Amino acid sequence: MTYYLIAGERSGDLHGANLIRAIQHHDANARCRAYGGEQMEAAGATLVRHYREMAFMGFWEVAKNLGTIRRILNECQADLLAHRPDVLILIDYAGFNLRMARFAKKQGIPVFYYISPKVWAWNQRRALKIKVSVDRLFTILPFETEFFAKYDYKVDYVGNPLLDALADFQPDPAFLEKLGLNEQSVRRRPVVALLPGSRRQEITSILPTMLTATRQFPDYQFVVGTVSNLPKELYDHFLRDYPDVLRVSDAAYDLLHISTAALVTSGTATLETALLNIPQVVCYKTTGVTYAIAKHLIAVPFISLVNLIADREVVKELIQNEFTPEHVTAELKAILPGGSQRDNQLVGYADVQKKMGEPGASERAGQQMVKVLQALTSVN
Repeated sequence: MTYYLIAGERSGDLHGANLIRAIQHHDANARCRAYGGEQMEAAGATLVRHYREMAFMGFWEVAKNLGTIRRILNECQADLLAHRPDVLILIDYAGFNLRMARFAKKQGIPVFYYISPKVWAWNQRRALKIKVSVDRLFTILPFETEFFAKYDYKVDYVGNPLLDALADFQPDPAFLEKLGLNEQSVRRRPVVALLPGSRRQEITSILPTMLTATRQFPDYQFVVGTVSNLPKELYDHFLRDYPDVLRVSDAAYDLLHISTAALVTSGTATLETALLNIPQVVCYKTTGVTYAIAKHLIAVPFISLVNLIADREVVKELIQNEFTPEHVTAELKAILPGGSQRDNQLVGYADVQKKMGEPGASERAGQQMVKVLQALTSVN
């Protein structure tokens, strides 16, 4: 059978790659075509367009790039019809993918959605639109089953694919050496990870404040986790005045593994950091226009997945005007060894991990998708 997958950002590429492998495990003749990235391509998909050309974040950024988004959407729709797969599998990336869901549904192409749009966060009645356009929704967060049940929509909860990625993670024994560090130097100056995100807008909005705060911690070694889908020059611009701050590309898990604490941009990385038991401060800042709109639309009390899953504040969230060097400094001190909040966070992490369940989400999702699709094709 043929599978058409769409992921519009870095984390979706990772989860899409694992899903493709699971599908291939249960469908030896699976053929995959994708909008995604290197990881989905490496898993065996024919890559049509890279997600770096589609990663626009925030209301204002999306509005500025509407022409580009429409062009890519039209191109994607034409490509979908040209290849007419047995199923369209959408991975997160709600703004683009919900439009593709409606289009595919009208064309009679079955639609599966893996990693639900975060409709529980704002404009919750969009759940009804998903119910109309998506044949099967495969969710990864424990509270989503109850949320969609309010709209009489039964979903397939498969667990969280981050648990799969972490279960497969093997620390690089040469990682410290690659950073120019060793165990003795790390004991003398423990590492604090800076994870400013994977989009250009995130780097420009968040990394400068993170770096300013580092000046207050001369006894710690700071390392920025960079991503290769963004140009090195972007990081150079911000790091040129911080010669003591190191950087490492595409190695967030290895970096967190050796870290004492972390400053993390809100997103998937906050949950990864919690699952690796690294105390963190969650950081978020966007344009004034985007924040003003979002503030009136958000329907949940937190923005980090850690706090949403725990249903209480486990990690401190510094959002918009609260995200200042002074506040970052104070909150980082609180989670470093001897800080007042470090042990409390670790206890909260244990609660989150218990709610998350066991690894195997990608395998379960792939198996169920193949089973459902085989049933659909046999009926037709």
